[in-house]
Amino acid sequence: MQTDDDHNNMLEFVKSSRLLQEEAQQASRNVTEFMPQHHLATQGGKMGVLLVNLGTPDSTSVADVKKYLREFLSDPKVVELPRILWLPLLYGFISVFKAPKSAENYKKIWNKSLNDSPLRIITRGQFHRLNERIGSDDVIVQWAMRYGNPSIESKINNLKQQGCDRILLVPLYPQYSATTTATAVDEVNRVIKHMRWQPAISVLPAYFDHAYYIDALAKSSLEHFYKTNFKPDAILASFHGLPATSLTNGDPYYCQAIKTSRLLAERLGLGADGVVTSFQSRFGKAKWLQPYTLATVKKLASQGVKKLAVITPGFSADCLETLEEICMEIKADFINAGGTEFSFIPCLNDSDIGIDMLHNLVNDELHAFNARSSIGSAANAKSIS
Repeated sequence: MQTDDDHNNMLEFVKSSRLLQEEAQQASRNVTEFMPQHHLATQGGKMGVLLVNLGTPDSTSVADVKKYLREFLSDPKVVELPRILWLPLLYGFISVFKAPKSAENYKKIWNKSLNDSPLRIITRGQFHRLNERIGSDDVIVQWAMRYGNPSIESKINNLKQQGCDRILLVPLYPQYSATTTATAVDEVNRVIKHMRWQPAISVLPAYFDHAYYIDALAKSSLEHFYKTNFKPDAILASFHGLPATSLTNGDPYYCQAIKTSRLLAERLGLGADGVVTSFQSRFGKAKWLQPYTLATVKKLASQGVKKLAVITPGFSADCLETLEEICMEIKADFINAGGTEFSFIPCLNDSDIGIDMLHNLVNDELHAFNARSSIGSAANAKSIS
């Protein structure tokens, strides 16, 4: 049976509820009155995923190659020399004389039917295949190049316009370096620096020793050997080189590359030393990370290696450095030094194995990013109440 106290408590509850509703309505009216007459409702709540690779010229013309080289090599993290000394040298000499030779090399690998570079074609393919798996109304996937087109700035703005208030940056570099991952992060920060409402940014960490990545490299290698019926005497992992000072200055790239090679060798059942490691693409006369790929293939040939397989685990997509430098120049050097058979293991690219790996890495990071955001929102709501 309901008592008078129960009845009075119910009346107080109803009264307080009405007061709360009235206060909420009044607060809403106050906010509305405060807004400018032409106020636009803000958009948000979506997650963006931005794949970023290094870059490529727009064509094989000397002018486009020169433009690309100047943008790339003028980055202070790529070439760590005083600007007052380096920039006049870059603009007045290096780009002028290097561009024609680079343009000829790009012509050797350029996809004539699509009139585009392999790097841009493959990165676009990675975007499309990843988008098919995770893209939705709430998750917007895009892709960009750090140097050249499409630019990071254009894609960040696009994601923002589509309502992304959180963006996961995915630098497509397995090993971290100031010359690659850091420059991509720098560019993102430069772009959002001028935004009134900045999206929250998270960066996919280097995955040089991640099980997804090592397994993908091993599976891709074995699949290649099976398809080509190639049994190598030795496997060489060739990574893009950096000046030797990068290591002494604290860049982890060298150590991460060495670990990738060791883990791949172990995953293939070859023992810790089963994959030889070297560094390619040396530029200038300064000392770079060693051993150099050119010297290494000549040494292997002199030691009796007749059948050599080369993999490039520092690249997520085939490009000038893999298709021209490795598949043409290094192959010729090995054969001329006494080798008889040479086989290049393609990058993971937009293959099923590569996309499975990328999907797993991105999916795990998205869950973690979303969880951090949800915890933060819940904590804020709790503190406000």
